[in-house]
Amino acid sequence: MTQKSDHIPRATIQRLAVYVQVLENLLREGTEVISSEPLAKACNVNASQIRKDLAYFGEFGVRGVGYYVKSLIESITSALGVDREWRTVLIGVGNLGRALLNHKEFRLRGFNIVGAFDCDPFKIGEEISGLEVVCTKRLKEKIGENGAEIGIITTPPERAQRAANHLVEAGIKGILNFAPARITVPGDINVEYVDIFHHLYALSFNITFGKTD
Repeated sequence: MTQKSDHIPRATIQRLAVYVQVLENLLREGTEVISSEPLAKACNVNASQIRKDLAYFGEFGVRGVGYYVKSLIESITSALGVDREWRTVLIGVGNLGRALLNHKEFRLRGFNIVGAFDCDPFKIGEEISGLEVVCTKRLKEKIGENGAEIGIITTPPERAQRAANHLVEAGIKGILNFAPARITVPGDINVEYVDIFHHLYALSFNITFGKTD
């Protein structure tokens, strides 16, 4: 899939990820071809939105037939840059960190966690899902060995900035931050935040005031 525009809206990227998830489920169920209307319904958008999102990268689908599911999955994953392995490291081996290390879906989707780090001496040396927990001070050394490009932060909030500093110094290109704290990094480092409370606040608001999206 060739990108036709230099500016792709963030909302489009997020929807593309949803499309892939839905298409993969359809493929597992044996669906080989699907038209835009049932695909849109499954993705909870309208058909014109799907066509608009895909139009950023080219023309897809066959008139009168629809989309070939497997081919469309391959095209979208290529557009998202997830048709390759992304080596990833994780800092903060608490309950959440352990859960992510044991989550097999990361590797299946191309995000291979190749390093686990913590500053707690009682955790260093422990093995989790085939990875030995290493002292965070050795992060730069280890990334030099394993070539990781993405860092995941699952530390307590007060340690998130320090973890981010270690990742930046080690040469990481992007950070996924699960810690409930904002971090400051150089402008060329991509950061994404995952905060479950943001979603819970939205749910509580929508339930309270009877709103739906």
